[in-house]
Amino acid sequence: MRIIEVVADAGHLDTLASIAEQYHVVDFWACPSGDDGRVVLHMLVDDTARQQVVDALQGLLGGSVNFRIIILPVEAALPRAQPVSAAGQDKASGGDSQTREELYNDIERGARLDINFLLMACLSTIVASIGLIENNVAVVIGAMVIAPLLGPNIALALATSLGDNELIWKSLKTNMAGLTLTLVIALVIGAIWPDHLASPEILARTDVGLDGVVLALASGAAAVLSLTTGLSSALVGVMVAVALLPPAASLGMLLGSAQVGLALGAGLLLAVNIVCINLSAKLMFLYRGVRPRTWLEMRKARQSTVTYTAIWIVTLALLVVAIVLRQQLLG
Repeated sequence: MRIIEVVADAGHLDTLASIAEQYHVVDFWACPSGDDGRVVLHMLVDDTARQQVVDALQGLLGGSVNFRIIILPVEAALPRAQPVSAAGQDKASGGDSQTREELYNDIERGARLDINFLLMACLSTIVASIGLIENNVAVVIGAMVIAPLLGPNIALALATSLGDNELIWKSLKTNMAGLTLTLVIALVIGAIWPDHLASPEILARTDVGLDGVVLALASGAAAVLSLTTGLSSALVGVMVAVALLPPAASLGMLLGSAQVGLALGAGLLLAVNIVCINLSAKLMFLYRGVRPRTWLEMRKARQSTVTYTAIWIVTLALLVVAIVLRQQLLG
């Protein structure tokens, strides 16, 4: 449940109230208009109707520049509202789903390329490299959790679902910057300590099988499901299950120590994880009904969806072929 606060010209009040009644919001109330002629309307909205109400409000007020729509969390509301029957729910507005706007706000932050992202990528790479060299599983897991590399990939999947070119390029830029920084730092560490790379934790990242493909696909889907249902804390488990940092750090360290054969295996694992996360996240956004609001945006998003989905599927097919051939050569 959320409170949707609408600040708009007083002339819209009757129409706003009719929207609240049309979508059967739990309750709504208005505050007197202020000196600027705007009125504040609060709607207590059930999760099943939240996206529809937000879309209707944007449709009404989209031509105005003097409005605000604010979505506020609700810890509890008394008396308790009657639950909505499951028959009234759908994939796009499931009983506990986030709205498109809430998702965008949460996920877009992970695609921002700033000093905090770079510093976190740097520190997590150092932590992961030490954990891999020392064969310390706890340290490696800690590095997985603090690493920021999952965010840009989830943002890329959302951006292609919405046809948001600005977010697409922002996600790609941040992803490339994070991976490049990780590889450079790990390469330096590998060049400094080339005799300490026989750790089982490093060697475990130099091999990937078809089971790794399934794991990455399932984990990417789980990441999006946890976000769209508002259970972001579940992302911690996803970060550990299909982390991008350990194979990236292993790749850099092995290249730094001139162990090209093992580095190819780590690079293949990293590529599989990136492709699978993007593909399964993309498909999960489609399943959850995350799409643009207007017809024109939907048309652009469909073109983006077809293009990027085809790219990921073809790339994954090529990686699967590479995995099978590598296993045959090594076997």
